Amino acid sequence: MPSLSVLTDTFNDGVIGPNWGDSYGDVTETGGQARVPLVAGVYAGYQTGRAWTFAGATIYLKLAARPAASTGSDVSCNFLITSPTDGTAIGFTYDAVSGKLRLQSMVGYTDPAVVDLTYDPVAHLWLRLREDGTNVYWDTSPNGSTWTNRRTLATPAWVTSSVDTCAVNLGAYRNTGVTDYAAFDNVNTLSDGAVLTGAAALGGESTLGAAARLSLRSGSALTAEPSIAAAARLSVRAAADLSIAGILTADADSSGVPEVASMAAGDWDLRIEQGATLVQTFTVTEPAGHVWDGWSARAQIRTGPADSGALLLDLTPYLTVAGPMVRLTVPASVTQTLARNGMWDLEMVFGTTVVRILKGRAIVSLEVTR
Repeated sequence: MPSLSVLTDTFNDGVIGPNWGDSYGDVTETGGQARVPLVAGVYAGYQTGRAWTFAGATIYLKLAARPAASTGSDVSCNFLITSPTDGTAIGFTYDAVSGKLRLQSMVGYTDPAVVDLTYDPVAHLWLRLREDGTNVYWDTSPNGSTWTNRRTLATPAWVTSSVDTCAVNLGAYRNTGVTDYAAFDNVNTLSDGAVLTGAAALGGESTLGAAARLSLRSGSALTAEPSIAAAARLSVRAAADLSIAGILTADADSSGVPEVASMAAGDWDLRIEQGATLVQTFTVTEPAGHVWDGWSARAQIRTGPADSGALLLDLTPYLTVAGPMVRLTVPASVTQTLARNGMWDLEMVFGTTVVRILKGRAIVSLEVTR
C-alpha cells in the first residue's frame, strides 16, 4: 500500500470514500467536511484501513471545526497516525477543556515528553506530520502553505518497522456535555475541488482546441539478467506510451516543446522489485515522428515532495533518451538498496525548458530470496 503522502481527500462528494473504510461512531461527510460527532460516552472517528506507510511520508489537513468543552471534563479531537500496537501513535490532540494542542508520540497511550501549545485558531488551523528517515516533525500553519515546526523527535522504531500497517485516525470523544462535532478537511490538498455550475456566452472569435492527452500502457515480462552466469536474477520490464496532441514552439532557436508542457503530469506508479533489475520505457506515440532530440531526462525517488522529502534514489544516471523513447534501466545491485516506498516523477529538460511528464508512487516489493 502507498505512502501517506498520497492519501488525499477534500470530502466534497458527500460519501465516505473507500480509504476511510474503518470509520466508526456514525461519522458523516457533510458540508464538504469529514464530521466526527461528539456524543457523550461514545468514541467516533474517520479511520483508514491499517495498510499505509508513515516512513518517509508527509500528511497534512485542516482542523475545520473543534468541539466545545460544554460540561465535559474529557473532550478532545485528534489527528493520529496509529501503529499496529494499540496505544502507540504519533499526532495531534486538541483538548477542548484546557484549550491546548498536544503534540504526542505515544506508547501505551501516554507521552511523558508531550509538547502542549495554547491553541491558536489561526496559527494552528492546519496541522502536518512528516518523517524524513531521521526525525518526525509536528508542524502548524495558518494557510496550509507557510509552516512552523513545533516539535521534532527522533523517529521511533515502529515507524520504519510498520510499513504498510499504519492507519490514520481522525477521532473525537466527550464524556459528558452537549452533542456537537469536530470537522476535518483538505487532507494533503489545498484545493477544495468544488463543482460550480454557471453559464457563459461564447463570442465569434472563440475557438476550441483539442486537449493534450497522456495515455499509459503497462506490460511486464521477466527475463534473465545476462551479466549473472550462476543464479540468474529476473529483470522487470514495463512500457508506457505518451500521447501528445501537438507540438508547441518554445522560441526561434530551441526545439519543439510537447503539448504536455501545458498540462499536469500523468499518473504512473513505478513498481520496483527489490534486488531485481528494473527496465521501463516511456515512448511518444503521437504525433508520429516526434523525438526528444536534444532533450535530457531526470528523475528521482523521494520520501515526499522535494522541499520536505529525503532522497531515496536518484534515477537520472539510469535514464537514456533515444528518439521518441525514454528508457530507465536500474541494476539489481541498486534496487537492492531500496527498502521503503516513496514518490517519484520524470522530467524532460531542454536548456531552461522543463516538462514534467509523469508522477506517482514508487512502490517497492521487498525481496525474499538472496
